[in-house]
Amino acid sequence: MKKAALFLAVAASLWATSASAMTVQEFLTAANRIPRNPTALLRSDTRRLMNEMKTAFKTVGDEQKTAQAAGRRPATCVPEGARISLSPDMIMARFNAIPPARRNISVTQAVREWMAAEHPCPA
Repeated sequence: MKKAALFLAVAASLWATSASAMTVQEFLTAANRIPRNPTALLRSDTRRLMNEMKTAFKTVGDEQKTAQAAGRRPATCVPEGARISLSPDMIMARFNAIPPARRNISVTQAVREWMAAEHPCPA
């Protein structure tokens, strides 16, 4: 019974993640089409990209909490309660730094790698 419940939870999680997973290349393509002016906030594609980043950070944070609660070493060690403030330029610079051959990874995976680099866990 527990195995079935765990399987369903993992399957639902993977489905939810893959259903909305945007690649870094898709993110960059959409972001490059958005004008760099105050009206950008009114665009639906801007909100979609903002939501993609929000979801990615939430997923990475939830993974960290789950791993810690299970007594496993998490992939990231972002300090509890830390507010991460990123500008669009910072996001674009980080994503553009990903080699084109690797830009097929999801935004969530890119954020996971970014946070692991910025907030590594002690050995």
